[in-house]
This record gives sequence, C-alpha cells and structure tokens, in this order.
Amino acid sequence: MDRAERILSIEDDQAIREAIAIYLEDSGYEVLQAGDGRSGLELFEQETPDLVLCDLRMPTMDGLEVLEQLTKQSPETPVLIVSGMGDVGDAIQALKLGAWDYVTKPIHDMAVLEHAIDKALERAKLQRINRLYREHLERINEQLSQSLQQFHEDEAAGRHIQFQLLPENKEKIGGYIFERALYTSTLLSGDFVDYFTIDEQQLGFYMADVSGHGISSALVTLLLKNQMRRFVELYRSGQDDAIIHPARTLERLNLYLQKAQLKKYLTIFYGVLTHRENSLRYANGGQFPFPLLKHDGEINFMGEKSLPVGLFDYAEYQEVELALPPAFVMTFVSDGILDLLPGSNLEDKLNHLLNRVKQVDSSVASLAEALTLREDDPRPDDITLLVVRREQ
Repeated sequence: MDRAERILSIEDDQAIREAIAIYLEDSGYEVLQAGDGRSGLELFEQETPDLVLCDLRMPTMDGLEVLEQLTKQSPETPVLIVSGMGDVGDAIQALKLGAWDYVTKPIHDMAVLEHAIDKALERAKLQRINRLYREHLERINEQLSQSLQQFHEDEAAGRHIQFQLLPENKEKIGGYIFERALYTSTLLSGDFVDYFTIDEQQLGFYMADVSGHGISSALVTLLLKNQMRRFVELYRSGQDDAIIHPARTLERLNLYLQKAQLKKYLTIFYGVLTHRENSLRYANGGQFPFPLLKHDGEINFMGEKSLPVGLFDYAEYQEVELALPPAFVMTFVSDGILDLLPGSNLEDKLNHLLNRVKQVDSSVASLAEALTLREDDPRPDDITLLVVRREQ
C-alpha cells in the first residue's frame, strides 16, 4: 500500500498549526509540524515531505527566507504560503519567489486549504511525470544517437569492405578492357560488378542487382562474389565446369539463393569471353536494360527478357554464343538509371539511353557525364556502369 502523502506545516502559532494538522490527518494525510523556520528546514531535510505549508511571519527566520531555501533545495516540492490578511503583499512576493499558492488566515473553511493542497499535489505529480518522461525520452534519444552513430560507422566499414571486393577499375585482361563505376543510393550498394580470369583463354564477368537496398542487399553481393569464386575454384580443380557455362551458372545461383532463404533475389548478366576466338557466351537472369553492343557505327541491345535469379525454382536460363567483331564496346547500365532518364514511357527511356551511349566514347567517365551522374547527387536506386571493350 502506498504511504500517505506527507505535509510539513511550518507555523509558529501552535493552535493554528495543530488545527491544520488534525484536519489534514482526518483527510488521510500524514502531517509533520515545525514551530519555526529553522526547525522546519531541518525537518524537511530529514523527512522529505510531499508539500510544505509555510507561515510568513515567524521569529528567527521568516517565511520568505524559508521559501528561498526550499525552492533551491527542492524546486519540485510545492510550497503553499499560509498568511494573515495583512501579509497579502508579502504573499504576492512569495509567489514571485516560487511559492505555488497562498491561503489567508484565519482559515474559516479548512476545505479551502485542502483544495489548494490537492491542486498543488496534482500539479507536482504531473510535473514529476513530465520530468521523468522527458528524462526517459532524453535517454532514448541518447541511445538512438549512439546506435545511429554505430550504424553509420558499421555502414561506412561495410562500404569500405564492399568496394574493396570490387575488381580493379580500367583493368585489362587478355585483349579486353574493363571499366566500372558504382553510384549508390545509400552507403552500401545492392549492385555489384566483377570480372576475373577463369583460365588462360577464358575470363568471366557479370553485373548484378540485388533486390532492395542497404545492408541486407549488400550482404547478398558479398555472397554472390564468394559463390562465383567457388565456381572458379571448382573448375580449376577439375571438379565442375559450370563457371564456363553461363546458363548453368545462373541455374546454380538460383538454387543457392532459394536454399539460403534470404528473401532476396537478384538480376544478373553473366558472360564468358574467350580470347582466341574473340567470342562471348552469356546468359541473362532478368538483367534490364539489356546491354548495348556498339561496333562499326552500329549500336543494338543484346538479349531477351528472362527471369531473375533466386525467385522461382522453375526458372530456366538460355545460353547465347556470339562471335564478336575485332573492335567493339559493350555497355551495361543497371535499372536504377531508368528513374533518371527522361521519357513518358519505357520505350522513350530506352531510346534515350541508346542515343546517349551511341554519342559517347568508350569510357565510363564520358558515359557518366552523358547520363549526368555525379557521386554526391541523391538517387532513388543504385546505378552501376560497366564498359567492356576491345580495341583493334
């Protein structure tokens, strides 16, 4: 059971003090009594009452001095002034100094005093609740700020790791030159690109776009990188040759993502280039827009619609083999670009993309400039550029 609320009555007139105490105790309060200001302050420090009734005219230490010390010591404790009619001016001064209310003596109706006490205690309770709630919110905000700071630090570390796993930019493998650029919508990217040597005559490359954004999507790009590396190791050890067959690679990835139950899927274009024949074998797993092949002044989209990887267990992927011209440029742009291209429909956007690619040289820098991509600009989705070219 909760204790009765304590009231400290500081009053030098014993008859008035006892009358107040009797009435308030009958009303359920616990009443502490002090006959002067100094003993009242000592009792306050010992007992920490919920409310103080204080006379103004007292020997040794008057009520205003008591009030001043009480408000400094415990500003949340209500102090009610009980003063004679001739002390109204001092009572008003007391209100300015922090008293919560005043009641004039003689008190003809104790119910008036009780009402003032109830009102002050209720107000004090609300102030205490508000303070506790405010302090609670401040603690939560501090925790959120710390968590957010940690999140940003973790995200920055994740971005560093993710970008460290990207292949070297402007890398030449055999007779082929690869350039890439990632423009992320958040610190971490759901897009990824890679190119790598398979054996002396073959190299692989891919562009992938994981569903969603942020940390979870970025983690899937790391899993993809690891799985493709594993396929290469299996091939080099003579255990499995899926890595040189793009359609089979996508089928393996499709099963891997479904078994992992990551609730993520990806679109991916995976190709294998063969140096000697200058040929390309590729399979597309839902990647769009299709890559653009430019040579001898002509430019065309490559590929057909296909299903993404990791979404459907019945998905099948077609492998295409293509003899490449002696000099060419293949340009890959992830679908985030479609949000930025002008045009009222998809066909207009694709035509705009084709014309932009047609007008630029073979570098990623010129392509980014033509598409008005800048690192610090906000964007709704990740955008990846990959250029693969062979010079005659």
